[in-house]
Amino acid sequence: MEQFTAAFIRLASVEQMSFTTLGVLHTLAGRGPMRLSELTASERVTQPAMTQLVTRLERDGLAVRSPDPSDGRAVLVRVTPAGAKAVEARRTERTDRLTAMCDQLDPHHRQALAASLPALLEMARLAAAQAPGRPTAPRPPEGATS
Repeated sequence: MEQFTAAFIRLASVEQMSFTTLGVLHTLAGRGPMRLSELTASERVTQPAMTQLVTRLERDGLAVRSPDPSDGRAVLVRVTPAGAKAVEARRTERTDRLTAMCDQLDPHHRQALAASLPALLEMARLAAAQAPGRPTAPRPPEGATS
């Protein structure tokens, strides 16, 4: 699993960015606008590091800060259309490369991989539930695939 995970996160080559930058963009694209403090906890970096990263994302047009309507002293960070496009381009490239790799597997390995997907989805759900600053992921309906 560790070898696959290491290879998987490096599959995409578009939009060469640090893993932390990509993590923040993926988090914002998936969860919506967040406070800096939430991003700091979610991505497990220091507050100054997150502030610098968000400043770079703003400079590059990938994220914007706006006042938090529930607390005028706080700001929310949201992904821009360009940031969402970068996330989607990375996801598409990674999916295309995984598909090409799966096409090279023999039928036995493809069948084994398909059979493991429910367990892998459950592990992803458990990991999301244990991550700081993230809501517990709902359990998918029995037999659901993604």
